[in-house]
Amino acid sequence: MFFASDNWAGAHSKIAERLLAESGGFATAYGLSELDRKVETKFSEIFELDVAIFFVATGSAANSLSLASVQKPGGITFCHSEAHVAEDECGSPDFFSSARLATVSGAAGKIDPGALAAKIARFPQDAVHHGRAAAVTITQATEIGTVYSLDEIDAIAAAAKANGLPLHMDGARFANALVALGTTPAEMTWKRGVDILSFGGTKNGCWCAEAIVFFDPGKAKEMHFIRKRAAQLFSKSRFIASQFDGYFQDGLWLDLARHSNGMADRLRSGLEKTHGARLAWPTTSNEVFAIVPKSSAKTAEDKGAKFYEWPIPESQPGLVGSDETLIRLVTSFATTEAHVANFLACLA
Repeated sequence: MFFASDNWAGAHSKIAERLLAESGGFATAYGLSELDRKVETKFSEIFELDVAIFFVATGSAANSLSLASVQKPGGITFCHSEAHVAEDECGSPDFFSSARLATVSGAAGKIDPGALAAKIARFPQDAVHHGRAAAVTITQATEIGTVYSLDEIDAIAAAAKANGLPLHMDGARFANALVALGTTPAEMTWKRGVDILSFGGTKNGCWCAEAIVFFDPGKAKEMHFIRKRAAQLFSKSRFIASQFDGYFQDGLWLDLARHSNGMADRLRSGLEKTHGARLAWPTTSNEVFAIVPKSSAKTAEDKGAKFYEWPIPESQPGLVGSDETLIRLVTSFATTEAHVANFLACLA
């Protein structure tokens, strides 16, 4: 009953097999192998556009270097107040870009377009003392399990473009959001105005595979140097490429995301039927937030369930009673129906 994070899951067997198959022989280093080129071409096919791809090790690296690539002196990047870049990356976006993050409010973990426009207006390009607007970043799926609709991405992009700002998408759980919306990678990104994407594979069955995607390769020239300087240029990058090769084979990446989302649906349905437990808010990806009696949470933990207690949102101070706790449950490709059923039985 492992629901602490999809990072706790191992690697899917097909991806592990593909990595093992690549472990012998010789190949050109530093991203110049035939396999690297093959996977780069596959990314372009998936996004229906010629894109520039840069492999990195972690999602934090992908986000930080993406934002660094569009920064300017005194630059400010706008993100949601609960975004991963603001809350969980130890200041690495600020460190690598020499810029600041400015948080924006919004319900359901999503930036409010009106609030974004108002916040951007506080940092005009000639305001030397306060800094100047440089970029906007959104998280898809969000940190609280919700998903921006295509119209919502359009609205954020419009606010960014009205001020000449590039739009970055943190896609650590990109596949989960994609299948939740039932759309295509192109429709959820560049067709909506997204300029740069942090494409995550690690949370969805890979060993260690993240990629920075530029939808305009002409704007990616500096990334070669930014990545190298940040120690993210792998000499044996074919081992990241091989993971993505297995990940994309026969649509595996989408199947894995559908499975994890489906397990989360089972959790959501079961929690709604469990006495004393309730969903904290609606979610549609592979993250579920539940309010349960403290005694039930203790029972589940004693029986081997792994999950995180979650801080109560400042905007909802009365959400949890004195004898209750808010918990986060994350499903993965490795979550089984038995895991879900056993956990719900513990709470019951």
